[in-house]
Amino acid sequence: MLKFVVLADIHIVPDTKLSHGLDTLDRLEQAVTYVNETHSDADFVIFAGDLADHGEAAAYERFKTAIAPLTPPVHLTLGNHDHRPTFLEVMGADHANANTGCIDHVIDAGGHRIIVLDTSDPELRGAGRLETSQIDWLKARLAETPDTPVVIVLHHNITRFNVQTDFIILEDNAACAEVVLSHAHIRQVISGHVHMTTAGNYRGVPFCTFAGAHYNIEPMSMARSGPVPEEQGHYVSPVPRREGPGQLAVVLCTPDSTVVHMENFLDRHLVMAPDLFAWT
Repeated sequence: MLKFVVLADIHIVPDTKLSHGLDTLDRLEQAVTYVNETHSDADFVIFAGDLADHGEAAAYERFKTAIAPLTPPVHLTLGNHDHRPTFLEVMGADHANANTGCIDHVIDAGGHRIIVLDTSDPELRGAGRLETSQIDWLKARLAETPDTPVVIVLHHNITRFNVQTDFIILEDNAACAEVVLSHAHIRQVISGHVHMTTAGNYRGVPFCTFAGAHYNIEPMSMARSGPVPEEQGHYVSPVPRREGPGQLAVVLCTPDSTVVHMENFLDRHLVMAPDLFAWT
């Protein structure tokens, strides 16, 4: 059986800083300890983006130090909060794919192909994108192994959830789904980004998201939550955010099945102050 762990939404900040009032370095260290104590037998760990909160070099240095004690091997990719040039400067230029220039790679293990995609694009203000070169690369990697089960890991969710964050999903998601479905044995597409746990199917593509290591967003529908109010020049989302849980995904793959366990390495569910999420 192939077993691997996916972590996302780490949001490390420079020393002495907090992210929305949270000590994200401490949360990452708790996640590392949890993996080492509970899943040291995993074949590898994938960090699926938003490694840093604002893409600073100091944040990537702290991230690099914090993940060093992990027992399983580590694979990385980026999300909308990351800054690719700074990441490559700190973590090493060898992380970039020679064909795409992004942090895309393939892991062949346990009779499966795991494809890890970089969907970061700072110009999109939160949404994600796969460049044409990445789509072509993905298509080629899928065609290489037509009879091998495939799991895809990326930061951005591939469809809307009828929640207030629907405007920051993966752009051109239909084109991505068309490429993915060119392969007969797509087992799962796993994402972080939305800070909530979901599962479903988009145009025939099975997907799931997990809450990640940062704050948690309640999956409150647009109809239930209403419009975002304006207060004294600031916008404050009415959707509650909670301190946790801190969550990771444990993926178990056999020739006949792919199972994803959403496990909490940190259980804390207090509602956070709305002022922590105000923006101008």
